[in-house]
Amino acid sequence: MPAGSRFDLAGGPFYNKINVKRIVRTALLGVLLCPILGQSAILKIRVQAAIHPVTSEYVREALDRADRERAALLLFALDTPGGLDTSMREIIAALLAAKTPVAVYVSPSGGRAASAGFFIGLAGDVFCMAPGTSTGAAHPVGVSVTGQAMDKTMADKVTEDAAAYIRSIAEKRRRDVRRAEEAVRLSRSYSAQEALAGGLVDFVAADESEVLKTLDGRTVRRWNGEEDVLRLAGQEVVEVPMTARQKFLLTISNPNLATILLLIGLLGLYFEFANPGAILPGVLGGISLLLAVFAFQILPINYVGLIFILLAMALFIVEVKVHSFGALALGGVAALIIGAAMLIKAPIPEMRPHLRVIIPFALGVGLIFAFLVSLVIRVHRRKVATGAEGLVGEVGTAQTDLRPEGRVFVHGEIWRAEADGEIPRGAAVRVTAVLPSLRLRVQKTNE
Repeated sequence: MPAGSRFDLAGGPFYNKINVKRIVRTALLGVLLCPILGQSAILKIRVQAAIHPVTSEYVREALDRADRERAALLLFALDTPGGLDTSMREIIAALLAAKTPVAVYVSPSGGRAASAGFFIGLAGDVFCMAPGTSTGAAHPVGVSVTGQAMDKTMADKVTEDAAAYIRSIAEKRRRDVRRAEEAVRLSRSYSAQEALAGGLVDFVAADESEVLKTLDGRTVRRWNGEEDVLRLAGQEVVEVPMTARQKFLLTISNPNLATILLLIGLLGLYFEFANPGAILPGVLGGISLLLAVFAFQILPINYVGLIFILLAMALFIVEVKVHSFGALALGGVAALIIGAAMLIKAPIPEMRPHLRVIIPFALGVGLIFAFLVSLVIRVHRRKVATGAEGLVGEVGTAQTDLRPEGRVFVHGEIWRAEADGEIPRGAAVRVTAVLPSLRLRVQKTNE
């Protein structure tokens, strides 16, 4: 191959002047673009609900995705009244182990990061708030299996554990330990400006774009001690929504809806058992009951309240057999209302059913139960109208002389009959019993 030709690999004008320059430029461009191409967009999640297993799963999955995609930042918009301790600790554990920097932003204005939300905010690599928001009020609230408050000794233990946990987070994140601990021990709550002045948050930002602008180029210290410089300018913000399954679970985890589903489920199953073959009440009742049971896996249940509801069902069933003139049915209505009010023992009001919703609904369901029971009692007391037993008490006419046997005309049919004594032909007779071989026992009557 001639020297200096286009394909001369040993060296030539083309290789020296063009190929070398192109290779060098490509290599330099690759080195410059490598950090940018290695990271994807900014991921954003929003939690506007109580902290429970559904929100915990949502946050942990978003953190996993951010690590997989090497996101530049996970922006965690938070507005919560608090929630369950176990779910809170799951979120914090995942947040501290994440490779992606996390900025917790309390928003929108008027929102809050109370109780469990305060712990989560302090654990973030960045903790910032919107004007008009609040945080703190992190004193633990515990309840026993009966729904009552814990005794003093147990309450002190829980408080000490929470105080130690918040101190360890605040110390590591270099935030004000004293004020953080006061939020736990004294239920102190802080406005955005108070939290900023007290060294609990990093800054106050009006909106998310201001948060990203403030963080661009900022060095953040990770939980493991490493420092990352945030390069956020020009990065696309990608919102990570909940999955359809998580949205559905979040909907049925509403304590009002979960309690109503339980009551509807019990009512539907009772109607199906009392009237076999209706099908639709049984199907709807079964579906409602299963949804309620699934929701109760998310919500903390007071088993005494559940026992009250089951007692109400037992009283309604016993009323059918005992005929207490409504006393057992009224007891069932009362037990149903008490059980519905006690059913969910959540530590915060937002995770408890509202009495103004549950009591009227439970009363209505109880009255429906009582009405159905009364219908069953009426049916049981009604005189038999068909079959051989339905002839007892019927009045007919003697077709022949009964001495003591003969024939009678009863209920549009002629029957063989026997009488107590003699009854002349044409006399009115009343059926007193149905004898074997389709014979009737009758007696004379004036009707």
